[in-house]
Amino acid sequence: MSDGAAATPPPRARRVALLVIVAAVIYALDLASKFLVVEFLEHKAPVTVVPGVLVLNVIRNPGAAFSVGTGMTIVFTVIAVGVVVAIIRTARQLRSLPWAITLGLLLGGALGNLTDRLFRSPAPLQGHVVDFFQAFPATGFPVFNMADSAIVCGGILAVFLAWRGYQVDGGRQTGETVDE
Repeated sequence: MSDGAAATPPPRARRVALLVIVAAVIYALDLASKFLVVEFLEHKAPVTVVPGVLVLNVIRNPGAAFSVGTGMTIVFTVIAVGVVVAIIRTARQLRSLPWAITLGLLLGGALGNLTDRLFRSPAPLQGHVVDFFQAFPATGFPVFNMADSAIVCGGILAVFLAWRGYQVDGGRQTGETVDE
């Protein structure tokens, strides 16, 4: 074995490392942004960043996206734990660069909102998620956070990759059937 081959990690290890890096960056950005808005903007008037386009408006969301299921916080906590476990299990077959990025976005976002659910008030496992981006405020578009953005982007990428036939293991399904 040559020195170059010994120093290069196998493709799966590199893809899993990328998944972890993307998830860690998203998670850190989500935690930092929530800390800053809670510290400096909570209980204050909304801050207009771009008139008519973006407002920072801090709310505590007990539900899921669009404040659906506000009485089901524990259920969303359990679902988030399931998503994290599923992504970690899927990483064992990971050999696809696009799927590594996609799963990293989903994992980082899930961990960001799960942290709120586990540790924020009103109680453990019932915490309300900190949301603060309000896009196009005149339209009534829901308030969201960095984790939500990562989850939506990861979801869109997952649908696109599945539609195009890209597999987590690096293979590609073409949609053609093989006659036996």
